[in-house]
Amino acid sequence: MTSEIAETDETSLGEEIVRRITALGAISATPGDLTRIFLTPEHRAAADLLLSWMAEAGMDAHLDAIGNVCGRYEGERPGLPCLMLGSHYDTVRDAGKWDGPLGLITAISCVADLHKRGRRLPFAVEVTGFADEEGVRFASTLLGSRAVAGTFVESVLGVRDSAGISMREALVTFGLDPDHIGAAARAPSELLAYVELHIEQGPVLEAHDLPVGVVTAISGATRLAASLTGMAGHAGTVPMLLRRDALAGAAECITTIEELCRTDHGGLVGTVGYIHAMPGATNVIPGQVSFTIDLRAATDTHRNKAVTDIVRHIEAIARHRKLTLQIDVTHENRSVPCAPWLRSQVAEAIAAEGYPVFELPSGAGHDGMAMIDIADVGMVFVRCRGGISHHPDEHVEVADADAGARVLLRVIENFRPRSGATGERS
Repeated sequence: MTSEIAETDETSLGEEIVRRITALGAISATPGDLTRIFLTPEHRAAADLLLSWMAEAGMDAHLDAIGNVCGRYEGERPGLPCLMLGSHYDTVRDAGKWDGPLGLITAISCVADLHKRGRRLPFAVEVTGFADEEGVRFASTLLGSRAVAGTFVESVLGVRDSAGISMREALVTFGLDPDHIGAAARAPSELLAYVELHIEQGPVLEAHDLPVGVVTAISGATRLAASLTGMAGHAGTVPMLLRRDALAGAAECITTIEELCRTDHGGLVGTVGYIHAMPGATNVIPGQVSFTIDLRAATDTHRNKAVTDIVRHIEAIARHRKLTLQIDVTHENRSVPCAPWLRSQVAEAIAAEGYPVFELPSGAGHDGMAMIDIADVGMVFVRCRGGISHHPDEHVEVADADAGARVLLRVIENFRPRSGATGERS
């Protein structure tokens, strides 16, 4: 079976996707840049537009109990388990147009192509636009996908945003009932798999001159908060060998982290994204420094070993410099492997479209990190210019959007459920 995209259309899939990306990107809370936050009027306007596109594509569409937009294209008979496609439609502040919406709009366009040709499959296709993957408003990520996966934690309903509005209050104002979020949850028996197309958000595909790639795993992340305490002193009177300089110690820790990650050769990445020195005066030796560490790897085993090694090195640096160390884990997300049987089908589709098959992990988080609890996960990456993301310069060329759409459509039309699968995971 092969994809039979109509070649007589005046507009390619890529051109149609870009047009819709532009229309959706115009819905923003701030003029001149793109900001679309969970449970805001912009969220509602975007949801209404997406629901209209889903209906035009032949889907039954609705807004669920957490604010996800959900469309279903029935299979050869009603009620069949589905292949679920999707991504998120909220943004960070001052965002790019492509992170999230590319996967969602591409999925809608693929279903529209099936509908145009009257094509029904031996399974249903569902498209879900997840609300609040980014977690900007209430500092809790993956809210929409966790609700679908049945892992939404109700305690977050009490969290308040910067204006003092609780999530519960915001849901009510939006027109949703926070006491019925459980209704958004799906049973594993309803899903055959979850597949997401997304911009890479990095430079690897561009470096290899490839429009698309197969994602091997969504990297897990560990974040640590470290504090080194030494002794503040006069910059002119304390000899170098007698100093307990917390900032110099932090600098050694940071270069050690970079060196360990650079020489890892297994895809480990580490970032020190924040540092604060006290007392912060030009002529005073820093007596205390706090900094953060973000470590990511494609497997939990790899990441956990790296965390242990890095903490051991930091402890040794602190001892050598006579500094007191406090280090705590502030965040931990598991790695999510993409299912081999889905990876192979994505690879087949890429090869059938005439592109080399290239595999790479995702260093960024995605809704698949929640969906893994109810379905096997697969991902397709699309090249983005310069590897830029979470920035207004985020960009995908029309040809690359078209390549991603053709690959996803081929995956859909040639999709083979795991042998013996009825939707339940093994």
